[in-house]
Amino acid sequence: MDTFMLSRIQFAANISFHILFPTITIALCWFLVFFRLRYTATRGTPQAKGWEHAYYLWTKVFALTFALGVVSGITMSFQFGTNWPGFMEHVGNIAGPLLGYEVLTAFFLEATFLGIMLFGRGRVSERVHLVATLMVAFGTTLSAFWILSLNSWMQTPQGYEIIDGKFHAVDWFAIVFNPSFPYRLGHKLLASALTAGFLIAGVSAWQLLKGTTTEGTHKALRTAVAAVAVAIPLQILMGDMHGLNTLQHQPAKIAAIEGIWHTEKGAPLTLFGLPNEKEGRTDYALQIPKAASLILAHDIDAELKGLNEFAGAHPPVAPVFWAFRVMVGMGVLMLAVAWASAWVLYRRRRQAKSTLPRALLLTLVGMTFSGWVATLAGWYVTEIGRQPYLVYGLFKTADAVAAHPPGMVATTLAAYLTVYVLLLVAYIGVLKYMSEHPAMPVPAVPPPGQAPLPTHPAA
Repeated sequence: MDTFMLSRIQFAANISFHILFPTITIALCWFLVFFRLRYTATRGTPQAKGWEHAYYLWTKVFALTFALGVVSGITMSFQFGTNWPGFMEHVGNIAGPLLGYEVLTAFFLEATFLGIMLFGRGRVSERVHLVATLMVAFGTTLSAFWILSLNSWMQTPQGYEIIDGKFHAVDWFAIVFNPSFPYRLGHKLLASALTAGFLIAGVSAWQLLKGTTTEGTHKALRTAVAAVAVAIPLQILMGDMHGLNTLQHQPAKIAAIEGIWHTEKGAPLTLFGLPNEKEGRTDYALQIPKAASLILAHDIDAELKGLNEFAGAHPPVAPVFWAFRVMVGMGVLMLAVAWASAWVLYRRRRQAKSTLPRALLLTLVGMTFSGWVATLAGWYVTEIGRQPYLVYGLFKTADAVAAHPPGMVATTLAAYLTVYVLLLVAYIGVLKYMSEHPAMPVPAVPPPGQAPLPTHPAA
C-alpha cells in the first residue's frame, strides 16, 4: 500500500479505538446522575442501598472508560501534525477554534468536577456530590457537541470563504449549526444511550448468571432495559431524518449506501447483494421494488441519483454498503432484545427483585458490546461515505496527507494496532473482574464537624 492508504488506515484505527470509549461515557454519566438522584430521593429507606451500589460500581466503570478515552483522543489528535498536516494548513482556521472550544468548555468542566464525583463521597454534601456528577455528565455531552459540530461541518460545510486555498470563517453560527449537525448530534447521543444501556444490561445479566449480584444489580438492569427500550425507536426515527438530510446534501453517499448505480425513479431497495464496482452493478441482489425511493424520499416514484453521476467523486461502494447493513441489522436486533426484555420485566414488576429468564440473560450478555458494533459501522458509513473529500465537495483527502515513506507509516500502524488490541483486552478483562468481584461502597468520610455517616454491614 502507498502512504496515502496506510495513513488513512492508521487514522481509522486510532479513531475507531478512541470512539469506543466516549460512546460509553457520554451516556453512562447520565445513568450515574439517575442512580444518584434515586439514591438521594430514597435515602434512609431500604431501597437507597441498591441505588448506592449501582452508582458505586458504574462510577468505577466510568472512570476506567474515561481514562482510556482521554488517552486515545490525545494520540489521535497528534496525527493532524504527523500524518495529515494539510488538514490544519487548509482548514485550521475553522477546525482549530472548534477543537479549542471543546478543551476550554468540556474538558475544563470535566476536569473540575471529576475528582469531586470520584472521591468526594462523604467529603462534600450530597447536593454538591450530585451537582458534580451532573456537571461531568454535562461536560461529556458538551464535548460531543463540539466534536460533532466540526465533523458535521466537514460533511456539510457552511459559513466559510476560501482565500488562497485556505478556509476562513465568515459566520460562526452557520459553521457550528451546519445543516447536518442537529441530526448527527441526536444520532450520536442516542447511539451512546444504547451503547451504555446495553453495556449496563449485559454486565448486570452476567452478574445474575454468575451469582455475583449486589443490591444494585437488579436496579441497574431494570434502568438500562427501560432506557434502551425507549432509545431504540427514537434512534430509528432519528436515522430516518438523518437519511433525508444526507440525501439532500450528500447524494453520492446515499447512492453508495443503497447500491444505486444509475439514476432512476422508483428505485428498488437492495436488502443484500455483492456490489460490483468494476461492472457497475450489485450481483445477486435481493431487492424490494420502489422501496428505496419510498424510504429515502418518502415518495414511491421519487428520482434518486445514481453513482454514474459522480464519476471519480463517489466513495468506495462495498465498505459503505456493508457497513450500513451491519448498523441497521444491529439496530433491529437491539429493538427485538430491548422490547422483549422490557416486556418480561414489566410483567414481573411486582417482584422485589424481578429478573429475566436465563435465555434472555444470555442474550443480553451477548449484546453487551452491541453498541460498539453499531457505532463503528455507522461511523464507517459516515467517514468512508465522505470520500474522496475531507471537506465535502471542496477539499480532497489526498491533498492533506504527509509524504512519509510507506514503511514508516506501516511500522507505526502495526505498533498502534498491537497496543490497542492489548488495551482492549485489558479493558474487557478489568470490566469482567469488576462485575465478578463487586466491591461494596467503603464507609464515607464525614465532612469536618459532622457525625460519622452510617455504614452498611456489607461494607
